[in-house]
Amino acid sequence: MSLNKAILIGNVGKDPDVRYFDSGAAVANFSLATTDKGYTLANGTIVPDRTEWHSIVVRREQVAFVEKWVKKGSSLYVEGKIRTRTYDDQGGIKRYLTEIHADRVEFFSFGRREDGQTNTAQTARPVQQATDAAPHTQSSQPVQPLETNDADDLPF
Repeated sequence: MSLNKAILIGNVGKDPDVRYFDSGAAVANFSLATTDKGYTLANGTIVPDRTEWHSIVVRREQVAFVEKWVKKGSSLYVEGKIRTRTYDDQGGIKRYLTEIHADRVEFFSFGRREDGQTNTAQTARPVQQATDAAPHTQSSQPVQPLETNDADDLPF
């Protein structure tokens, strides 16, 4: 088992940047925001929400999906490998950049009750990768329930 795996559920920060190369290969890059909900300690101390931004790199056949369907604000389920690379900036200082190299990118939706209200006890589930014919088909693979799924918690 590899320990450099990541599973993220979050929201896209800006439209993906897609680049094509002479070899025919393509790569898509975008940022993904994940948020830990704030809480209040027993002594009354308020711990605020904490949003983390992740750099996502997508290659191969998933680039077409990302280019066509993923936009700023999209809710995504991302599985991938954590990779850190280094580079020297203009001042000669070594910089480190941690990225998630995605193996799987899917739309993500929260369960809804019949009355249309958010059901916080219902299992959240990813949505399969979109195709031209069916961009929002639900997956048969459930994801663990989330503590909250309040749309007001989005960092946008």
